Amino acid sequence: MADRTTATPVGLIGTSQAMASIRRLIAAVAPSPATVLVTGESGTGKELIARALHEQSDRARGRFVALNCGAIPKELIESELFGHRKGSFTGALVDRVGRFELAHGGTLFLDEIGDLALDMQVKLLRVLQERVVDPVGAAQPVPVDVRVIAATHRDLEAEVSAGRFREDLYYRLNVLPIASPPLRERCDDIPELLAFYAQRFARSGTSPISFREDTLVALQSYDWPGNVRELSNLMDRFSTLFPARLIALQEIPDPLLPRGLRASKAALQAAQEYRDESAEESLGVMPDMMALGGLEASAPGLSEVEVSDVEAIVGLAQGMDILPPEGTSLKDRVAELERRLIKQALERSAGNVSQTARLLNMQRTTLFEKLNKYDLRAA
Repeated sequence: MADRTTATPVGLIGTSQAMASIRRLIAAVAPSPATVLVTGESGTGKELIARALHEQSDRARGRFVALNCGAIPKELIESELFGHRKGSFTGALVDRVGRFELAHGGTLFLDEIGDLALDMQVKLLRVLQERVVDPVGAAQPVPVDVRVIAATHRDLEAEVSAGRFREDLYYRLNVLPIASPPLRERCDDIPELLAFYAQRFARSGTSPISFREDTLVALQSYDWPGNVRELSNLMDRFSTLFPARLIALQEIPDPLLPRGLRASKAALQAAQEYRDESAEESLGVMPDMMALGGLEASAPGLSEVEVSDVEAIVGLAQGMDILPPEGTSLKDRVAELERRLIKQALERSAGNVSQTARLLNMQRTTLFEKLNKYDLRAA
């Protein structure tokens, strides 16, 4: 299996405008010694932003030390942060260096800072103000030179209003704020992330998995509530169960899919069934429609047109121009008609995808596919 522990900044992969803005902000903030507060939903790569800040700062030669404040029991968090001296409490058999001292000369990343208890918030505020720590049981404070980067998925302003987070600590931490965007706001990065994880999770000696075009469109239109972490887990699952495969969403059992993708799968299946049924029904209608258009059923080359019978019928029925003597491309004419209708619907709905899909009586996933095909842009 591929190495899954490589510390690659995968959350920062992407060429979207959102990721370009994050990279510019990191470059501007990194040289400063001020405290940074990274906010964003779980799974958006807040720790990766913190690591990038450390690696681009003057402290890059020092340690990057991370601590998840929500993962440490309340009775142990003080010792984890500030350390303790031998004999200071039951079980303290040796001196222990806290995370602040370990990060001396480097960066301390405090993840899920919103989960820190109020009594510990007071002690953390003192460290940020005085730049000294008091190990449990120590007679003297210990000076520390540390840049603190905190992160949380919580709305700290709301936590302050609710009395669960100290206002003075919030302002002490929120000197340089960075908001980590959710994956649904940078869907243009999804193909690149999928390709990265496909390569990362590919079995040794096998090709990475890939996706059919309609499946890729469905993945781009999915909301990804778990963000990049959810995408990574899903790619790990698919790479394990369908190694080296070209994957179609319709072929994946529902229990292996998130709820939102199950709905997309059902839509793709329904669209395929509709196309199959319409194609069968149109076989008997096509000769009559061709006669109305002044064409003979045996017109040479017509069977080679690379569009469905349904699209061809629609094109003829819409009153296309008289066929010139040299002939024309039915595929191109139908495509141009389809593009104009989609563009008109987008303009009428001010670029709203859901409203545009309703105007055209099509699924959102199908509309996304058409938008990519014709290089049209929604709001």
